[in-house]
Amino acid sequence: MAAWEPTKPVEFVVPAGTGGGADQMARLIQGIIVKHKLMKESMIVVNKSGGAGAEGFMEVKESKGNPHKIIITLSNLFTTPMATGIPFGWKDMTPVTMMALDQFVLWVNADSPYKTAKDYIDATKAAGPSKMKMGGTGSKQEDQIITVGIEKATGTKFIYIPFKGGGDVAVQLVGGHINSTVNNPVEAVSQWRAGKLRPLCVFDDQRMPYKEKVTETMSWADIPTCKESGVPTDYVMLRGIFMAPGVTPDQVAYYNDLMKKVRETPDWKDFMEKGAFNTTAMNGPEFVKWLTTAEATHKQLMTEAGFIAK
Repeated sequence: MAAWEPTKPVEFVVPAGTGGGADQMARLIQGIIVKHKLMKESMIVVNKSGGAGAEGFMEVKESKGNPHKIIITLSNLFTTPMATGIPFGWKDMTPVTMMALDQFVLWVNADSPYKTAKDYIDATKAAGPSKMKMGGTGSKQEDQIITVGIEKATGTKFIYIPFKGGGDVAVQLVGGHINSTVNNPVEAVSQWRAGKLRPLCVFDDQRMPYKEKVTETMSWADIPTCKESGVPTDYVMLRGIFMAPGVTPDQVAYYNDLMKKVRETPDWKDFMEKGAFNTTAMNGPEFVKWLTTAEATHKQLMTEAGFIAK
């Protein structure tokens, strides 16, 4: 028997729009909880995407001691306060658990001549500065940070074009309106499967473990790392759960246990494979240490890119 459990419906805040990676994951978690009857009370997913997620973060920060509100996080946990100057940091909330890390892949249109990341970078260099268009979600957020990372690592310069969500970004690349993207697997997999997009490399320090074929010829595991492709850049994105400040250890333990049960379901494992996630999970001091390092890394990247609010 848990020492504490919810006594009314739990609000599950998504500091991003509908249809994106964080929203898909939150709705999947909610569905798993219902299907496997993991909670007595209901869980309601609420999108609060205003100000690049600031609206959601500030609401949780201001809900001190309220155990009936949790939030799923992505990289805007770090980037939004740095880019906007809002009075918020991850320490203003209570870390519960890392659910997974989301990958980023460099994609080009399948009709393009580029077969490797090196081919594409060489072509970008040859074209000259600000000729190739890199599409991404939002500005001064993870897609643009990775783009700046590629530029710094390879001496290239892209025109970065922001769109509203990862779905739009994939559609623009299929339509040939941009030259490349750094979409998450889950955002581009259907277009890859349909033969419209080509993955060039994954921004992680090792290849993805999923060996099942996605297309007739390739699995996620066949995509080389960007480092092995001559583009020495890596970046993974947190998918984590946090609570309001001032909650009790028993309340944190309840959600930790709940999310562990979610991760043990076949539904979750299937989602992890379909979206080619890095399945690292952690909590407690280990998670806090990871967050501290990730915040410092983002600060360095954001500073180098000139994205910090003055």
